[in-house]
Amino acid sequence: MTTARRPDPADVGQVLSRMRALNSVLPHGDGVAVFNRVYLSVTEELRARLAARAFADVYAAGELAVRFAGRYLAAVEDDLAGRRPPACWRPLLRLRAHRGIRPIQFALAGINAHVGHDLALAVVDTCRATDRELRTLEGDFDRVGEVLTGIEERVREELMPGPDVLDRADPLTHVVGAWSLERARDAAWAAARLLWALREADDAYRECVLRLDAGVGLVGRFLLTPLGD
Repeated sequence: MTTARRPDPADVGQVLSRMRALNSVLPHGDGVAVFNRVYLSVTEELRARLAARAFADVYAAGELAVRFAGRYLAAVEDDLAGRRPPACWRPLLRLRAHRGIRPIQFALAGINAHVGHDLALAVVDTCRATDRELRTLEGDFDRVGEVLTGIEERVREELMPGPDVLDRADPLTHVVGAWSLERARDAAWAAARLLWALREADDAYRECVLRLDAGVGLVGRFLLTPLGD
């Protein structure tokens, strides 16, 4: 493993700056912009908790926050540069301007890609970078999950149509209700455990990453089912 290092306290601030820059250039209704606003809130909350030392291992938690966000930002930058982003992000990046997809679908598709794929890889990357064993991060993994859960609840409250619209939005209710952040978090930890166990088996590790990426991308396509204007 690599030598442990303490993450620069400015790193999370730099991540926030990159997200705010995206907000300033993306159209408000763009699917990536919808998710970016959600994730900006997540990262601001994580920075506040890091500053309050609300994690058992604040240095590893800071590393995790930066590496986690970095995977999302890299996917967006790859797309902007004409490079092929991970499969988990392609549905959102390709359908971001579709008028038949609701804002809550864009938000949940982004959370699905980020938690279902990026989180597991960020946990493994953090263990390697900080010379930690995976089991030592489980408590702080759960604390990050608490932040995500709070944001998801707010997303559903703010972006779901009101009761007067729901009679006409039954398909939306079905699509949104079929996905669970709690199950996605559990699956992410299970995936991280598997990848950690396979970290010395290069071929098996790469195959698992590819399968994870493809599977999460499949769920994203379901979440972005067009439901009409």
